[in-house]
Amino acid sequence: MRNSYEEGRLLLINKPLNWTSFDVVKKLRNTLKVKKIGHAGTLDPLATGLLLIGTGKFTKKLSELQDLNKTYCGIMEIGKTTPSYDLETVFNSQTEWQHLEKVDFENVKNALTGDIQQVPPDYSAIKVNGERAYKKARANREVKINTRSVLISDFTISTEKLPEIGFKVTCSKGTYIRTLANDFGKKLGVGAYLKKLTRTKVGEYNLSDAFELEDFIDQHYEGN
Repeated sequence: MRNSYEEGRLLLINKPLNWTSFDVVKKLRNTLKVKKIGHAGTLDPLATGLLLIGTGKFTKKLSELQDLNKTYCGIMEIGKTTPSYDLETVFNSQTEWQHLEKVDFENVKNALTGDIQQVPPDYSAIKVNGERAYKKARANREVKINTRSVLISDFTISTEKLPEIGFKVTCSKGTYIRTLANDFGKKLGVGAYLKKLTRTKVGEYNLSDAFELEDFIDQHYEGN
């Protein structure tokens, strides 16, 4: 079995909460005893869901997989903000939202669908002058990240449990769902942050076909 991993395989893993994508790669490298292994499309530690892992010769195809559209579902909460746009950092504002009506949410959703401009979060792994942005942000140093164009091809929301808004998004490579949540709150005028996120699809690969990390590791050891 290990020889097949050395040769090259694609693994679909459900990334656990609070793990970095690199944590998963490191764990699988140690488990499978392979030299070449990597992932396509980073997930934040506070996100769960589909992580594509390539081993051996398949690592050469990871850049192609990273370019595929991705689908996410999750929850954003309006009326509060954090510097990281998620729960990595503490709340830094709170605003009344009860005056908003359903049409307000629909209008903002429509404004954030299609080709849009985004600025990635200061608390992100993007390199700014050779240094990770989040390192500057955590040190309270100024972070300047360029605007980027992304495509939100599908965006649906549910406002049945306000102030929480359930959502499903299909988007292009490079889209930050944290930024989408933050921009949603800005356009509403009350702020918002990303409370929960799961990646459910990458191209034609589905989370429903993915292994739980612990199950995959257990099955691997049982097979040896």
